[in-house]
Amino acid sequence: MALKLTIGRRMGLGFGTLILLTVIAFLFTIKTLRKSKENTDKVVEQVAPSIGELKEFNFLLQRSQTLISKWYLSKSFNDLEFRTELKNLLAKDYPQKKVSLLELAKNWKPSELNDLQTICLNVDSLFNIYQRDIMNKLNSDSAYKDASLYMVALIPYEDSETFIKEVYSSLNALIKVKQEEANEVKVTMFKSFDFLDWFVKLVGLTLVIGGIIIAFYTVKSIVGPVGQLKGMLQNMSLGMLPKTKIKKRSDEIGEMAFALEELVSSMERTTEFANATGSGNFSAEFKPLSQQDTLGLALLKMRSDLAENERLLEQKVKERTEEVVLQKTEIEAKNEELEILYKQVTDSIHYAKRIQEAILPPQPIIQDVLKNAFVLYKPKDIVSGDFYWIAQKEKYTYFAAIDCTGHGVPGAFMSLVGHNILKDIINNSSAFAPSEIMNRLREGVIATLHASGQDHTAKDGMDMTLCRIDFETLELQFAAAFNPLYIVRNGELMQFQADKFPIGMFVGEYKSFKDTTIQLLPGDTLFTFTDGYADQFGGVKGKKFMAGNFRKLLQEITVQNQFQNLKVELENTLVKWQGTHEQVDDILILGVRI
Repeated sequence: MALKLTIGRRMGLGFGTLILLTVIAFLFTIKTLRKSKENTDKVVEQVAPSIGELKEFNFLLQRSQTLISKWYLSKSFNDLEFRTELKNLLAKDYPQKKVSLLELAKNWKPSELNDLQTICLNVDSLFNIYQRDIMNKLNSDSAYKDASLYMVALIPYEDSETFIKEVYSSLNALIKVKQEEANEVKVTMFKSFDFLDWFVKLVGLTLVIGGIIIAFYTVKSIVGPVGQLKGMLQNMSLGMLPKTKIKKRSDEIGEMAFALEELVSSMERTTEFANATGSGNFSAEFKPLSQQDTLGLALLKMRSDLAENERLLEQKVKERTEEVVLQKTEIEAKNEELEILYKQVTDSIHYAKRIQEAILPPQPIIQDVLKNAFVLYKPKDIVSGDFYWIAQKEKYTYFAAIDCTGHGVPGAFMSLVGHNILKDIINNSSAFAPSEIMNRLREGVIATLHASGQDHTAKDGMDMTLCRIDFETLELQFAAAFNPLYIVRNGELMQFQADKFPIGMFVGEYKSFKDTTIQLLPGDTLFTFTDGYADQFGGVKGKKFMAGNFRKLLQEITVQNQFQNLKVELENTLVKWQGTHEQVDDILILGVRI
């Protein structure tokens, strides 16, 4: 009996050939890659680290030579840094480097290991000369002043110069040997890859040719008939019953064609019954093909269900229409309530803005108190968590930029708390120093936020820079929490750091703020600010502006522009940087020209 050449056997024969070729290529590739990996491991784990350690050893010797020369030639013991460095090199760096080299050398050739051990012995002798004959003798200012002792140290110093050259020569020769070894391993590895490249190309060409032959055979005997069946099924998926028939054949495709013809005949009968039922003729006759004809039985059930559903649907449509009308009325009422509530909240926040603006010094008062000053003030929301404060007490003028926790309504509440406490301190206490004012402000904030005894987070509070100027002497005294003070003088920007704890509760030991006193000069420009400007996202990549760019900007615009133009330059730069990005925080900059 002849063997039946089914589709599975035809495809198995073709793909079996491709798989065999692929397995052969895979095995040769694995073998080549394993050998290449061994060579690579040798370079990475042995040769390359050895070369690196030897070069570092060479650099250590060069550094020791430089330091011993400074030890001999520098006759002052005021500069102890290089002397400590040399002692650490001899006592710590060299022994560690020696141990690591000898550990790596365990895998070297015996001759290379002997060369390294000889070099180490010579270096031991050299460093012994350093310590015994130079460092121990020239160990004080008096030893350098002793001419005889200084000349006695000269001989081992000159001998060490000659000795270290010999060590360099041996060490460089050993480095050269290890480099040549690395090059040999690389050449071997590249040869393996060249062979793999040639072999993969050969196998690839074979697979392409074999694939073309198999594809041609498959298309002719399988794909063509399957495509015809696919077209018939696609027509059926579009609701069109095919009229053409496939030529009879003895394999699986012939069997599928016969089954498809039977299916088409059944679909024609089913279509006639579905059309009758769909038109409302629920008495149309239909007989299933068998008790297992799921579709036929489902059609009969569908006929009875459609009649019942038609009646129920009319009732549900009526009920749902009534529900939709009722829901629409409720939604409209809720929307009206939300609009009223939103307007009330918005009106309240706008009123809070007027209250907050009332506590901020207006521009005439700022100019009257500080003469040459500007304020760049841009709240993120309607109200702000940043605020500026200006006051006078006796002969002193005070001004500050304050950043309260949060922004919007929470920040605005904190700003009111801070302003009222500052006003009370200035008017009703004997505090004059900025640090004392800030310490009392912190106590007031803590007392206000914890009056009920409830816990609050450590972040409740504010950051600020508080300055006090005596315009008669031009003496500035300032204290700060987190936010620094910048002064631009003669084209250079000076930064004065702040204490790294806030005004409010914080974790850790209680600390008092400290004052910094600065003698101002005519023409100095002072900047106090919050972090909103530097934290603004923008630019081409949507990144933060950053504090470094902020300092550079202040320095440049102060040098290049009149003082009255600085606020406009800052605003223009911010608008250009921000672009379409949302403002992320409140922005406040207070500038003063002396």
